[in-house]
Amino acid sequence: MKKVIILFAFIASFSSINSTTNSIPSSAAKPPLKADEVYLPVGKTGHLISLMDLSRISVKDFETLSGEKMKFSEKVQFKLSQRQLKKSINEDGTFSRKSIEKYLTKPPVGGGGVFSLGGLLLGLFLSLIGVLIAYLIGKDNKSRIRWAWIGAIISLIVWGAVLI
Repeated sequence: MKKVIILFAFIASFSSINSTTNSIPSSAAKPPLKADEVYLPVGKTGHLISLMDLSRISVKDFETLSGEKMKFSEKVQFKLSQRQLKKSINEDGTFSRKSIEKYLTKPPVGGGGVFSLGGLLLGLFLSLIGVLIAYLIGKDNKSRIRWAWIGAIISLIVWGAVLI
């Protein structure tokens, strides 16, 4: 009987030590993005406005803030966009749609992307076949695909210059 109790105690202690539960909730690791924390530049004046304020501002106030008079069609479009923005913000200030939060947290598309030497070399040496390989091996790595296209364009320009 002692052996059975010792066996159960050993199994209980072993299972509690090697538990797979996480003591930190996943939501505590990354707090949700709030509309009061996201600022956008308005007009040519360089004023910043939060998305929460943008969802509540009147057209007249927005015109004075941006320094430009809006046409009737622009006012209607502004109000429709404002209504859509209001619907995507919860009462506590967080975004109800994950797509908006993902859009606001992703790196910029233009010059802010990460350089990929592998993608550039694929495009330079294998041209369009390298771009195809970049698509096949890196569906989640957009910078590799982008740099493969850049390398392929450079390769085509160089080959065009050599052949002429």
